[in-house]
Order: sequence, then structure tokens, then C-alpha cells
Amino acid sequence: MRKYINLFDFKQKVDYRIEILSGLTVALALVPEAIAFALIAGLDPLTGLYAAFTVGLITSIFGGRPGMISGATGAVAVVIVSLAASHGVQYIFATVVLAGLIQMGAGLLKLGKFIRLVPHPVMFGFVNGLAVVIFLAQMDQFKVVDSAGVSEWMSGAQLYMMLGLVLLTMLIIWGLPKLTKKTPASLASILVVIGVVFALDIDTKTVGDIASIKGGFPPFHIPEVPFTLETLYIIFPYALIVAGVGLIESLLTLNLIDEITETRGWGNKEAVAQGLANTVTGFFSGMGGCAMIGQSLINISSGARARVSGIVASVMLLVFIMFGADLIEEVPMAALTGLMIMVSVGTFEWASLRTFGKMPKMDVLVMVLVALITVFLHNLALAVLIGVVIAALVFAWENATRIRARKFTDEAGVKHYEIFGPLFFGSVATFSEKFDVLNDPDEVIIDFEESRVADMSGIEALNKLTERYLKAGKKVHLKHLSSDCRRLLANADSLIEINIIEDPHYTVLADH
Repeated sequence: MRKYINLFDFKQKVDYRIEILSGLTVALALVPEAIAFALIAGLDPLTGLYAAFTVGLITSIFGGRPGMISGATGAVAVVIVSLAASHGVQYIFATVVLAGLIQMGAGLLKLGKFIRLVPHPVMFGFVNGLAVVIFLAQMDQFKVVDSAGVSEWMSGAQLYMMLGLVLLTMLIIWGLPKLTKKTPASLASILVVIGVVFALDIDTKTVGDIASIKGGFPPFHIPEVPFTLETLYIIFPYALIVAGVGLIESLLTLNLIDEITETRGWGNKEAVAQGLANTVTGFFSGMGGCAMIGQSLINISSGARARVSGIVASVMLLVFIMFGADLIEEVPMAALTGLMIMVSVGTFEWASLRTFGKMPKMDVLVMVLVALITVFLHNLALAVLIGVVIAALVFAWENATRIRARKFTDEAGVKHYEIFGPLFFGSVATFSEKFDVLNDPDEVIIDFEESRVADMSGIEALNKLTERYLKAGKKVHLKHLSSDCRRLLANADSLIEINIIEDPHYTVLADH
């Protein structure tokens, strides 16, 4: 039986030093992100931090992708912001609990395998759009709020100092791995910038300038909402979207890390873990969340491959909240900004730029469209959904034009039509045009050995075709037709001759 907690699988080689240091780096990077996402949703910063702790800890232990980091995310924040404004934080907690139950249901029903339907151009667009979003989000750190409460860009010495510290961070992250890989470059860059700021007494923006992170252990309480159908009517649409966004972002992040590490995660297991995490965080004052591609890439690029790093990151985040708030609030934002900019650079699929002019135009269009929707709408689920729909329509159109028929008449005067290509809703019109019912001989054989009837539109096309031959007083035989099609062709069963040879049995690879 597969072990569900690889942390205790001693067959797995784990570098605990790298795991712990990577976890500490991720914990530091989680703080400003969790605060920012909570503020986007109009909630207290601690709701984001608590979500980062509970979601991160549970998915690290029970998730389907060791090394992947989960927590409060912007994708969830933009979904719940209107509900928070209209009904308050208690309805958010109830929504997160319900979203978690939906996600667990999706995992138990093994729906995670459908993420494989996402085409590669959509993946490219998703990753590139997310890289741009991560980069643009860092631009807010180059702004300050004046005495009137208006946000404006830094200028003068303050801007130059911020840029200098950011560039120093990026230089260390880029250069240190070329010298040694014993210490994660991300953590080293943060520590060096902290040392420089304190040694030179530099006045620069810190984590504490965003919001205070001081708090206690996440308090348990049942969401204070009326347990009525009206409440369900209010929260269910939000819960469904949160569940969908969370699963899509988590499973796409899982696939991305699979490619980087050349290993395989388990989508359904991750879906159940994400659902359990959100259900729990809803009872512990958290805003909900999902996989975080930026923090996950920080973790993986630092060398982490096991569950230890995620557990360390979550536990250290709680330690920061409960005991180390004063120290963490002094961490310069320039260090974390430089780190996230390097993450965005590493996330962007630069190889995708070489596809322009070399790959099919529709694939490039899908890639660009998904990236633009991600950047401008910040709606990852919508971007992926639109990309998949367009790619599916393009695929359907291309296959609709590929159906063809080879025709010949044998010595007995029987007309043969050998069909090539799938018969489905997109190709039925072209299929029907292949036949000359009025001029064909009295007996016709339509051979589907190199074809397959894919849907009800194809079945109906066959029904109409056999009826046309019947009205013309001619006999038609359908050969090599699959068993499911034979059952549905009830109207023409007296005219159908079925060969013993069966169609292949098509199945979808089962996920674990």
C-alpha cells in the first residue's frame, strides 16, 4: 500500500538541512503574500496568515505533491471580496468550509484526472500570465502612502535605496548557486539584505509597514451564520467558484512541479487534501486557499523535494505570528520583493516565445489569450476554462475536416464506403455529403473499421442515412460498428449487418 505521509517513508532520501532551510525561506516569503491577499479580500491580515498556516500544514502532510506549498492566495481573495463586503467575515468562513467539502468530493470521485485535458498551450499561457502577475504585484512595494492617504511612487534616495536592495537580492539569488548549493540562495539573500540594512542603518520599507502579524494560535469556532437554506443560497455560488479555482490552480501547479522535478504527483489525493485543509481553516478563522505557485517554486528551486519543507514553513509561520512578530516585521520588503521578482523570472516559460511563427497559429493564440486573461482579470480559472474551450473547438474543427470515404464497387455490384476519421457533431455534415443515395446500387456497405462514432450526433447521422437508403428502396449494411452504437441504432436495426470484429475498448488512465 502506498504510504500517504512520505515524511515517514525512510526509503525516500531526504536532505533535512535543505528541507528546513527551504521551509524557513518559504515562511518568510509567505508573510507579506498572506497579508496582501487578506487585505485584497477586505479581511483582517491574520485571516490570511492563519489560512497560510492551516492550509499549508495539512496539504504538506496529506497532499499529493511533496514540496508543493499551499496557503492563502489571490485567486481565492478576488472571489470572496464581494461576499466579505456584503455579508461579513463569518460568511467567508462558512463559504470556505463548504468549498472544502466540494473539493474533497471532487477528489473522492477522482475528478482530478481531468486536469490532463488542459492542452500545453493553455499551460504555457497560464504559467506566463502568472509570472507577469507575480512581477506586477511587486510594483506595489515601490509605492508609499503620503500624509493624505494617497499611494504614490517612491522617488529620490528612497527609490534608489529600494532598487539597490532589490537588485542585491536578485544578484545573490542568481550568483550564489554558481558558487555553492549548500545554502538556499533565497534564504541567503534575505539574510544578507537584513544584515546590510541593520549594519548601515538604512531606512527602508519593512513587513511591519504593511500590517502587524502579531497574534495567537488560530482560534476554533463554528462560523456564526444562520443554518438555513437562505444561507446556503448565498454562499454556495461562492463556494463552488472557490473550490473550482482552488482545484484548477493547485492541479496546474502540481503538473508544473511534476515537470520540473521529473516525478509524478497524485491529483486526486491533492484535491482531497486541499478540501480537508479548507474545511479545517474555515473553522480556524482562515480565509481559505490553494497551491501557491510562487512559494512552491521558491521551495523547489531551493532543493526541497519532501514534505518536511512545507511542514517547517507552516510551523515557522505560526511561530512568527505567536512569538516572532516583532522581528519578522523588521524584515526589509526589498529582500522579499527581489525574491518574488526572481520567482517570476524563473516561472516564465521563455521557451514559449520561440513558438511564435513555428507552432500552429491557433495554439499561439490560445497561449497568448490565456496569459492576457490571467494578467488583466486575475481569474486563473476563467483563463484556463476559456483556453480549454477554444482549444477543444479548434480540435473539433480540424477533425471535422478530416473525415473521408474511400469508395469502390465490387464484382457483385455492391458499393463500398470505407470511412476514415471520427464521426461526431462537427463532421456529420461532411459525412452525409460523401454518399450518393440516388445513384448508388441496390446494396451498399459502409465500413467503420478505420472510424468511430463518437457521439449522439454521429448516431443520428447514421439513422438519417439508413432512412434515406430505405426510402430509395436500397439496402445498406454497417460493418465494424461498435456495440454502443449498435444498441442506439434501433430505428434501422433490421437493415444493419454487424461484423463480429469489435471496436477497441477506450478507457481513461485511472488516477491514484
